[in-house]
Parts: sequence; C-alpha cells; structure tokens
Amino acid sequence: MSANDLIVKIVSKNFDIPDSHKLDVALKNGRYESIDKLFTMAPDEVTEEVCKSGLRGKGGGGAACGPKWKLMPPVDERPRYMIANGDESEPGTFKDRQIFEYDPHLLIEGIICSSYAIGAHDCFIYIRGEYKFFIDRLDAAIEEAYAAGIIGDKVMNKYDYRMNITVHRGGGAYICGEKSALIESIEGKRGHPRLKPHGKECEWFFGQPATVNNVETLASVPNIILNGYESYTKYGTEKAPGTMLFAMSGPVNNPGVYELPYGVKMTDFIDKVGGGMKNGLKLKAVIPGGASCPILTAEEVETAYLDYETMWDIGSTLGTGGMMIIPEGVSMVDVAKNLIEFYHHESCGQCTPCREGCGWIDDIIKGILAGTGKIEDLTTILDVCETMNGKTVCVFAPAVKDIIKSLVQKYRHEFVSYIEDTNKEQGDAING
Repeated sequence: MSANDLIVKIVSKNFDIPDSHKLDVALKNGRYESIDKLFTMAPDEVTEEVCKSGLRGKGGGGAACGPKWKLMPPVDERPRYMIANGDESEPGTFKDRQIFEYDPHLLIEGIICSSYAIGAHDCFIYIRGEYKFFIDRLDAAIEEAYAAGIIGDKVMNKYDYRMNITVHRGGGAYICGEKSALIESIEGKRGHPRLKPHGKECEWFFGQPATVNNVETLASVPNIILNGYESYTKYGTEKAPGTMLFAMSGPVNNPGVYELPYGVKMTDFIDKVGGGMKNGLKLKAVIPGGASCPILTAEEVETAYLDYETMWDIGSTLGTGGMMIIPEGVSMVDVAKNLIEFYHHESCGQCTPCREGCGWIDDIIKGILAGTGKIEDLTTILDVCETMNGKTVCVFAPAVKDIIKSLVQKYRHEFVSYIEDTNKEQGDAING
C-alpha cells in the first residue's frame, strides 16, 4: 500500500488548487454546493444526518458531533450561537490553519450548515492571535462571502436565513483552547475555564445557548450534507468513521498535514506518507496527538493505529492528530523540560493542583538538569502528577500529568542515568 492509497481528500480536497482561498476559485471547485440541499432539509434532519455519519469532534476529545448539537434547547425567542474553535495552541498541532490558508470558504460553508442545524444566526470564530497571516486570509474570505450575498441577511442571496460571522482574535493564551475559557475570553473576561455542570448541556454565551465546535469538525459537515452520511462512513472504522487531518512534525522526510481515514497504522503513516526517518535516524518515540498526549515508545508505535479506541487501549490518545516524531539521541529529560516549561507558563493558575503542580515539577526537572537532582525526585514527580489528576476545573492538569508521567515511567532509566552522571561529575570536580 502506497502513500496515495492511504491519503483521502474530503476536507483537504481543494488544498492543492492555486488560489483556492479566493471565492471565484472556491465556487468553481464545489464550495457552497451543499447549501441548496441544506435548505431542503429541516434543522433536525441535518442533525440526524450528522449523527448517522458518526462525525466526531476533531479538537482533541473526539466526542460525537451530532449528539452535542442535540444538547441545544428547543428554539425560542432567545438568540443562540455557533462558536468555531480555531485557537489551535497545542504544541505539535497545525491542521486548522491549513483550512484557514487554503480553503476558508469551506469553513464558512460548514458554519452555515451547522448553524442552521442548531438554529444559530451568529457565529464567532475564535482564532489564536499569533495567526496573523491566517486571520487576514479568513477575514478576506468572510468579506468576499458578505459581498457576494452568501452570508448576511440572506444565505446565498435567496434563502431567508440570516447568517453573520465574526472573527475574534485571542490573546495568545493556550488555555483558551478549552471551550469554556474560550467563551469567557470572547465575553471580555479572563480566560479561565468554568466549572462543569452536573449533567450534559450546551454551552452558555452571555447567558444564551451556544455550541462550540472545532474548525475541522465544522469543515467536515458540508460533504456529509451534500453526499449523505454514507459518503463519510465508508472511511475509517466502525467506532471512528470518516477522516482526520493528521499533522506530522520532526525528522521525517515528508513532514506536513495529511488527510487520512481513521484506523491507519501509525507506522504506515510515518514510513509511507511521512517518507520515514531522515538521514538514517532511528525512531525513539512519538507523541501522537499534540504535546499533552502520553508518549509512545518505538515498540508501542508498532502496535498503534490512528483511531481513538485503539489509542486509548494502548494507554495514549489521538488528541488533535498532531504527531511529534522523536529520534534516537534526543534526551527525554530535555523533552520533559521543554514540555513542563510550556505548561507551567500556560497554566491559568485558577486551580491550586495545576498552578503549584506544574511549578513544582518544573523546579524539580530544572534541578535535575542543573545537577542537583536526586533519585527520589522521580517519585515526587509521580506523586505530584497524581495530585494533579482529576482535581481541577478543566483537563489541563490531568493532561500535563499524562505526558509527564509517561515520560518518567517509560524513560526512567534516562532520568536516573542523568542524575547519577551529573552527580558523579560534580563529585569528581569537588575532589579534583
């Protein structure tokens, strides 16, 4: 099986077409074709079609999209909102920006379809502030869509459905990728995650019902509407149907973003699509779905498949599909240092276990690197990880726990060796 046999073009269909971000080119290549069919369907029918497709959220959690839409209360006089999460601040993740750059009109089309399903007339696209180029491209596409009458008081200049889209730039906070912190940020408040309700319900934006979906999730909807749910379920696995944009970074010959069906072997992705390791390097480990996912050893990679269930079975998660390739020769102590420095900086500080736990682990690893570490420090790190797990408002701390714990447990020998070697060097220096 070759790379071409593995790659699927649904969301990424227009990525390689020159000027695909411009409206005239987008229209010639299928954009907005789903809208005519959309308005032959009732909103509930749209939701049911998405439910049948098995479309799962592609922002990291993998929750089913259609059932999430059903959490919206019945339509009444209250305004209701669609919010597109394009914050994309997870290290190793760079898939949503491909949509912003190459096919922003696909996102707009997906917003129209999804907003209609939940009865929303206003959508906010939350995008990380550092994405200046992508923001400009998205803004230009939205302006084109307004000028052409695709959105505004009527959809496609003929359907009596108001649709307005606003781009909201974030302030560079990783935590605002969490949906409730994102909403707090749009509301003009500090981006702190909210306490979760006891039962399942929609989100609340200025006290009004709202749904938050990842950019890629929304971009997957037009194909389902236009071609039916069967066009989506023919790819992937039974529990994870469809495709996903997988990002690959690190020392491989063909790094980048590729659309694959769920269920592809990780080694096939690395070797056939990624072109294998560069310059004869040997694979040491993979962080499979963005920096907060538990690390996989080279041996575990051999048994890994790119879908949620099998990744959970081997003790990791698919996350956002942002695979970080780590070669032999890279110190896992250094990897832990880079990651914990990031998470310590990005913790919002709202919850004590997260705020103090990230700082504590950061200090311990800095001490190990400075040559003052002790073997018992490794037990302390694992104890702190357990203190951080499940005792905070959001999943930031448990995610930090996952990656740090996996590094210390799977590569304990590297930490031990580093501590012993640096202590010996210091002792030798003292003794002359």
